[in-house]
Amino acid sequence: MRLKICILLFASALLLFTSCKRIMPNVEQEIVAEVHGFILTEDNLRQVIPSHLSASDSAEFADRFIRKWATDVLMYTTARQNISDMSEIDRLVSEYRKSLIIHQYQQLLLERSQLQSPTEVEILDFYERHKSRMIARENMIKGFLLVLPIDAPRIADVRRWVARADEESIENIDRYSFQNAVSYDFFMNSWTPLASITRKTPFEIENPTRFLSSTQMAEISDSTHHYFLRISSFFTVGQIEPYDFARDNIINMLSAQNNVDFISEAENQLFDSAVADGTVRIRN
Repeated sequence: MRLKICILLFASALLLFTSCKRIMPNVEQEIVAEVHGFILTEDNLRQVIPSHLSASDSAEFADRFIRKWATDVLMYTTARQNISDMSEIDRLVSEYRKSLIIHQYQQLLLERSQLQSPTEVEILDFYERHKSRMIARENMIKGFLLVLPIDAPRIADVRRWVARADEESIENIDRYSFQNAVSYDFFMNSWTPLASITRKTPFEIENPTRFLSSTQMAEISDSTHHYFLRISSFFTVGQIEPYDFARDNIINMLSAQNNVDFISEAENQLFDSAVADGTVRIRN
């Protein structure tokens, strides 16, 4: 909780101080702190205290915020007194402001552009041309993990269903798990990191590649639970990612490139138009 308070404190102080001005508050507002003509009102403070904090945490947050706010004002005013040449800072602020405005305008153009999402043909073509660079960084599987109490009924039936994993068996497991399972992670249709599944079990896998290459069904028990792992598909670290795994990343890459191309074309059109009407005159 204290770490969260500190993070919120410094972020809020920065936001409030950057917009702080030497102004007099409304007469109805109570001044909480004042430093070199900068004021912090009760209303300002109320706006930055997170609503989910308890009374004691709110009081702690307020105390720390006031100290941080006052310290920032002192550092700012002292810096202004000791830095004689502000031209470089003013230039950087102006450049940053210009960049922010351009970025906002670019986002507005993209929102209005209604660019089409990449087609399946484009996505597949990209995959075929670049799949040699799409190397897996993690062992991934499809399948399911069923965890049962040690005294669960019909374990032999469950073992048979897990081994078969056909449509009828999956339906049987679904019905059975509703009443008997401690947990049932079903990921037959979505790639899931092997590590995120095995950490829920007592399985100790020293060589994931060998394990995945030789295992469709794995079963293990401890003093309290039975664990049934069914693996329908897999790929390992260093292999080329399958298309259905790489597809979302490819869509993001293609969309990002389309955005870049669109903005570049908009900039070129703007420049060419300005040259044509004399707004831009370049002397050779």
